[in-house]
Amino acid sequence: MHVEHFEKGVRYNDEELILLAKKIGKLATYCRFLKDEGSSIRVEAEKRDTKKDRDQVKVMVTVHLPKKIFRVESRKYMPLEALDSCIEKLEPQITKYKEMHSGRAKAHMAARQKKRSLAE
Repeated sequence: MHVEHFEKGVRYNDEELILLAKKIGKLATYCRFLKDEGSSIRVEAEKRDTKKDRDQVKVMVTVHLPKKIFRVESRKYMPLEALDSCIEKLEPQITKYKEMHSGRAKAHMAARQKKRSLAE
């Protein structure tokens, strides 16, 4: 798994970087395709001046998988909170991708088509 991290106006201390790596690594438990060489994860954190204090930090996560790209973003006061929100949004998308591209799903779809053709 290749992970790129970009910071724009946001600084992480060593403990926060370790937490960030653990949270991103957690995504790999949802889909084996994330561990392939062809996949990558890009995390961008940007601090901006806004009227609302709770929207100061914007975190964008882009996941490149074979035949699919997922992109989510979240705005929060703290960068790790925004990352948590992004991961919550990515989990169901990656799970659905895994189901569609695993051998079990393909076999299930073939069985359904066969059943439909027999019924007709």
